[in-house]
Amino acid sequence: MAIVAGVDFGTLSVRVTLLDSERGRLSTASAEYPLKRKREDPDYATQSPSDQMDALVKATRAALSVAGIKGEDVEAIALDTTGSSVIPVGANLEPLDDYYLWCDHRAKEEAQQITALAHAEKLEAIEWCGGVYSHEWGFAKLLHWLRHNPEKRGQFVTAFEHCDMVAATLAGIFDARAVKRSICAMGHKWLWNPRWGGLPPQEFFSKVDPLFDGIREKFDGEYLTSDRIAGHLSPKWAEALGLKAGIPIPVGAFDAHWDAIGAGCREGDVVNVVGTSTCIIAMERKTTLVPGVCGVVPGSVHPQYTGVEAGLSATGDIFEAIARRAGTKVAELSNGLESYRAGQTGLLRLSWDNGDRTVLVNSELGGVTLGWNLIHTAQDELFAAIEGTALHTRIILERMAEHNVPVDRVINAGGIPQNNKVLNHVYANVLNKPVLVPAGIPTSLGSGIFALLAAGAFSSVEEAQASMCLSYATYEPEPRAAAVYDRLFKHYRGLYFALGSKSAEPVALGAVLPELKKIAAEVQA
Repeated sequence: MAIVAGVDFGTLSVRVTLLDSERGRLSTASAEYPLKRKREDPDYATQSPSDQMDALVKATRAALSVAGIKGEDVEAIALDTTGSSVIPVGANLEPLDDYYLWCDHRAKEEAQQITALAHAEKLEAIEWCGGVYSHEWGFAKLLHWLRHNPEKRGQFVTAFEHCDMVAATLAGIFDARAVKRSICAMGHKWLWNPRWGGLPPQEFFSKVDPLFDGIREKFDGEYLTSDRIAGHLSPKWAEALGLKAGIPIPVGAFDAHWDAIGAGCREGDVVNVVGTSTCIIAMERKTTLVPGVCGVVPGSVHPQYTGVEAGLSATGDIFEAIARRAGTKVAELSNGLESYRAGQTGLLRLSWDNGDRTVLVNSELGGVTLGWNLIHTAQDELFAAIEGTALHTRIILERMAEHNVPVDRVINAGGIPQNNKVLNHVYANVLNKPVLVPAGIPTSLGSGIFALLAAGAFSSVEEAQASMCLSYATYEPEPRAAAVYDRLFKHYRGLYFALGSKSAEPVALGAVLPELKKIAAEVQA
């Protein structure tokens, strides 16, 4: 028997779950931290490392209190985080700035430059991240920071992903080269892959910008999967957290990847981790490159599989924005949505309010809603937004299937599906597949599974999943609704590529609005 702590750093809060290898979940507690935004710069999004660590202490102690156990009984602690959430550090791992959070989109120009040069140089790495390097990813954000903080360049030693920085901090590591870097984080967001010897050659980085001279050496160190140990809890942080010193900390990962493990992901599954944004996670024994899909990395989700990541840049954020503009809350605006039927609003909504993560990887896009009339309501738009995120998800899953990534089961995980039955019904109908939803919150369960492995309680991910993962509620597609969404998807797909790409072939769009009206009239008849 072993008791462990699984930690999940989300966009606005950290969640700590205590798991018993025999009894399952003992307790869960969370603590919030602020997200720093600027109204004059909507692309700006940062967080303070000290705020996050203070919240971790608060949530860990609360979880211990709720469970009624002593901290000395906890045998391991594992951490997942958002990503790419990047922090530049100086000597002794001293933060030089706040984290550039995953949703900080200031590095658009830098990402475009990296992408263009990678194609000009025929850099193999660019094909492994779908052909486009994203403004959400590490090197683009680091280059933006270097360009805009000239007074701090002399102090710069290296940069870390949040999951690696937190593990190193808790382990009391002060030498940057001694920090174990996550293959999950570095493979999906930093162009790392053992196939080409780790990171791309220094010559490539120097051609991107001379500010990157010597950057490859600054990222020297071990790159490991999450079945390996990043360090052991230091006395300082053991005292702060109320745990015992010396317990193992496995190499961390991104929250969505471990959420997929906590949701029971196996080969052939696609897990939609639906929260503020959506991360779509799959894993496969073979390795398949998929154009527009933002990461194919051996060992990233499961140490013995190749992880595949895609997603939407905004989902819950869109719902929140619609409610905010209407002067209400999402929960209140959702009352009555269960009576809505497929296509009844006559609206078709493209979910680009925060750009497109997959498959266009285009940060310059904006949300589009077609079909407005004078009596549409905010609730109509909310339902159309749920439909739109599901239709966008279908674009992604079809792209994956076209390139032989198995899509046998669909699991809706993350924070939203457990509280939004309407969303799950819509997804089942749009995808025309049963959608499985964990019967409980799987967030931080994945990190708990890797903590249990580090504690020696289980011998494999699969053994831990069989013991720890939740049962499912199943949402079956309804034939009539699925047929309506097939009609809508034809128009959604045409609009998605026609409006989303500057190089798109001309598409006749004159039939879209009449068809939306026709579908709405038929549904309401």
